[in-house]
Amino acid sequence: MSMAADPLARARGSLGTVRVRTTVGATAIVGIALLLGAAALVAAMRSTLTSEVRSVARLRAFGVAEAIESTDGKAFPEFNDEDELVEIVDAGGQLAGASPALKNQGRLPALEPGKTVRIRVAIDDDEFIAVAVNATTTRGRYKVIVALSLLEVADAIGVVRRLLLIGLPVLLSLVALTLWKVVGRALAPVEAIRSEVDQISSTELRRRVPEPAGNDEISRLASTMNRMLGRLEDAQARQRCFVSDASHELRSPVASIRQHAEVALAHPEVTSTASLAETVLAENTRLQTLVEDLLLLAKADEKTLKRAYRGIDMDDLVFAEAGRLRSARKTAVSTNDVGAGRVLGDLSQLQRLISNLADNAAKHARSLVRFHLCERGDTVVLYVDDDGNGIPVDQRGRIFERFVRLDAARDREYGGSGLGLAIVAEIVAAHGGQVSAAGSPEGGARIEVTLPRLAD
Repeated sequence: MSMAADPLARARGSLGTVRVRTTVGATAIVGIALLLGAAALVAAMRSTLTSEVRSVARLRAFGVAEAIESTDGKAFPEFNDEDELVEIVDAGGQLAGASPALKNQGRLPALEPGKTVRIRVAIDDDEFIAVAVNATTTRGRYKVIVALSLLEVADAIGVVRRLLLIGLPVLLSLVALTLWKVVGRALAPVEAIRSEVDQISSTELRRRVPEPAGNDEISRLASTMNRMLGRLEDAQARQRCFVSDASHELRSPVASIRQHAEVALAHPEVTSTASLAETVLAENTRLQTLVEDLLLLAKADEKTLKRAYRGIDMDDLVFAEAGRLRSARKTAVSTNDVGAGRVLGDLSQLQRLISNLADNAAKHARSLVRFHLCERGDTVVLYVDDDGNGIPVDQRGRIFERFVRLDAARDREYGGSGLGLAIVAEIVAAHGGQVSAAGSPEGGARIEVTLPRLAD
């Protein structure tokens, strides 16, 4: 049952393709248009030919009337055309003359002068068109009736119909074939794209779909899809790197806690509960900070960071962070160049931004950390300088990547987890700003943050 159903399903599927629907639909529209055009052509041709026969019959009737008037009714013209139907009727309605074709065929129907009528007579059962005119003489008024056959009109219409019956199917077939070929060629790149995408899995994101030449919709679709695949590949690479680095970072404090616990169990005499608790607390704090950083970055990636934007004075945050840094470290902190700067932002995130910048500068400074804050046009610019070893030019773009430590700061005790500046970059981006690294006038590194200024 299923084997019989599958071919039917495939047949229905193939009949439902864009190529089939486009070909059938366009052919049907063209066919309807051709049928309407053919009907209009036949009707117009019939009307024109019939009008011509009517005109010829009227001219013939006027000619007979003029001949009667020229003899003042004393003589009637002779009718030699055996297919011609002419009847002359006097004022009393009596037949005064007739063409040979009317002999033994009876009278033509009574017709008022100036009128036209289609009649059917016994001669070959053909259809005729009859017209009537007056001929006035001193002997009285005569009525001339002339009827001409519409057989030639019917024959011409028949020929046209036969030609249309043969030509229209041929023309429709050519239209359908042309549409089938054109649509097939137009959709061939789409099928190639579909086939390639169908073979791309999560482990083969490096593959790309073929891009047809030109700049049409399909070419742009292929280009867009390749850019999407590139973004997916980059995102997957970043995700794998993130998971790998996060696992590595999380393993370090866990291993440290386990090591100290094993030593305490194996050699209780060389350690104390207070020493073990202090080690566990320090590693747990480190672990908690790392997990919070990872959670913040994950939310940033998913665009789910909650923000409560309001007007914030950046100078207040800088002064508060400088005070914390002075009390926690021996490094000198300068805030002489801190001016006013008001932005629209999230208070907790901007505090985190300045805290990370301050900690980063303090870790690398020899003796001085300097804050500089000012308004520049429509922006608020924050500089954080240190007098350390600085950042190599070729590394200044990398320091904002996750888990990146420069050679001089690979030690975790000194260089941290490598997430501080990455979090800074995410917060700055979320606030519509920019962050960059440069050389500092103090001889070390300068981190520059630019945020949109809140208008007064």
